[in-house]
Amino acid sequence: MPERLGPALPEPLFDRLTLVGIGLIGSSIARAARQLKLARTLVAVDRDDAVVARVRELDFADEVTTELAAGVSGADLVVLCVPVGACGAVAEAMRPALKPGAIVSDVGSVKGSVVAQVEPHLPDGVHLVPAHPVAGTEQSGPDAGFATLFLNRWCILTPPEGTDSAAVERVRALWEALGSDVEVMSAQHHDLVLAITSHVPHLIAYNIVGTAADMEEVTQSEVIKFSAGGFRDFTRIAASDPTMWRDVFLHNKEAVLEMLGRFNEDLAALQRAIRWSDGEALYSLFARTRAIRRSIISMGQETPEPDFGRRHEPQ
Repeated sequence: MPERLGPALPEPLFDRLTLVGIGLIGSSIARAARQLKLARTLVAVDRDDAVVARVRELDFADEVTTELAAGVSGADLVVLCVPVGACGAVAEAMRPALKPGAIVSDVGSVKGSVVAQVEPHLPDGVHLVPAHPVAGTEQSGPDAGFATLFLNRWCILTPPEGTDSAAVERVRALWEALGSDVEVMSAQHHDLVLAITSHVPHLIAYNIVGTAADMEEVTQSEVIKFSAGGFRDFTRIAASDPTMWRDVFLHNKEAVLEMLGRFNEDLAALQRAIRWSDGEALYSLFARTRAIRRSIISMGQETPEPDFGRRHEPQ
């Protein structure tokens, strides 16, 4: 798996690329776009004055502003890197400043809601190409980003039916330049797939960590002191941005509830197997899930190194 981006492009993909919201994803796109020279002018927009000041210090954008209209004015591509629940309000606010032919995209992990929120606010001649880079860490803010975040990760595009094919290809070119493998599917199918591969696992992690913290028989200091690998890794997931994940669950509720129903049925079967000492059923499940892990590694979506590739100091 390569650890660095390729060479800069001979010609920029965009004259003006605007990123709205400079957290982990926005700052990672900015760093990579700057390094690869993907835009002649790279614009960073964030409503937080402290974030804007920090982006200026880090110097990974050509223009930095808190003014949304000024930031998106003249942009060929605007990428919304804000929580899913904020996309509609941002689209409405920036509508008057969008130039004809502009492309609007996003990075949210829920797509049906983004289409429903954003599409009604876009002027005729402005193209919506939603995107979801399946990459991230539990960190947030402009300091959390890094240029190689998207290398060898999937990015899913969910253009509404009838979207201009040239606009879709320009967004595809962006993500491929950032090192991603790109796949196109419907927003509905995306939301169902991500409900089980991302959203429900995060919900389980939040719940397990919360349950452990609330147990009366176990003190919080013991939970922290004796955290084994499994619980420790749940805490990593449960440390993710609470605003982002609140919006994910509120805006993908149907798919999440469907997957939670299936999960609860399987959990009940597992509970019965333990209660009745059905070792064969337990072994069968564990063997099958182990194979899934091996498949993820073989597709390059995880490292085969022990302990998730964590580096340890020698004893």
